[in-house]
Amino acid sequence: MAFRVIQELRVRIKRVVTVPVSYGQSFLVCRGLTLSSSSFKEDNWRTRFLRKVDPRKDAHSNLLAKRETSNLYKIQFHNVKPECLDAYNKLCAELLPKILSSSNLPYTLVGTWNTWYGEQDQAVHLWRYEGGYPALTEVMNKLKKNTDFMEYRKERSKMLLSRKNQLLLEFSFWNEPLPRTGPNIYELRSYQLRPGTMIEWGNHWARAIAFRQENSEAVGGFFSQIGELYMVHHLWAYRDLQSREDTRNSAWQKDGWDECVYYTVPLIQKMESRIMIPQKNSPLQ
Repeated sequence: MAFRVIQELRVRIKRVVTVPVSYGQSFLVCRGLTLSSSSFKEDNWRTRFLRKVDPRKDAHSNLLAKRETSNLYKIQFHNVKPECLDAYNKLCAELLPKILSSSNLPYTLVGTWNTWYGEQDQAVHLWRYEGGYPALTEVMNKLKKNTDFMEYRKERSKMLLSRKNQLLLEFSFWNEPLPRTGPNIYELRSYQLRPGTMIEWGNHWARAIAFRQENSEAVGGFFSQIGELYMVHHLWAYRDLQSREDTRNSAWQKDGWDECVYYTVPLIQKMESRIMIPQKNSPLQ
């Protein structure tokens, strides 16, 4: 649009009369618009239409993450061979609690699920490392010497088609993901944001999260640090699919929710929803 305006102004300027004045300058007169021909430059016009952005004084991770904790989260996505899904779930149920209880390390299993709707034959695990990156390094180094963990990795590798993970921080304004009783279904809504929009997203959701507390559906909100960048994950809990629909519809009856949606949708490049069922050993049931 700015380019078209500039082109139109150039055409109009060509049609106006040049009026000589003293000191060797002339002025262009166009329907009440007066411009000095000696000072007219394309760069000056371009800057009129450029958006001025104030430089950030800090990383968005420092502005959005919880300051009272130094927790780091890891989310894992394991795509399992369809014929191995039951064996995979059994392996996780038997060995993961054993590994956690014997290691005495600064990490916990927040939740573990199978995808019900979304990408099929997939397991999702969410871990918390109490102490940030040093805790993650300590855990990884010591688990390499844990025989149960090495057995788990060996058997797991026979069952997987692919796997990926991301390191996450939790939004300061979101609920703490604490264990809960079931039965529940969980929805993991993942958003790929346009680079540079994380602060804007956080500003809107810091207000919007208040509209989603009525049925205790908000479990946790996270944003990526390593892996796919500018990724946001919102984790929700519902009794069932009908409860999910009713809860989401009720948000539209609250004044302000529509504004959040209006301003955050343009920030999204891609989004995905997974409906997940907790495994037997998941603290989030």
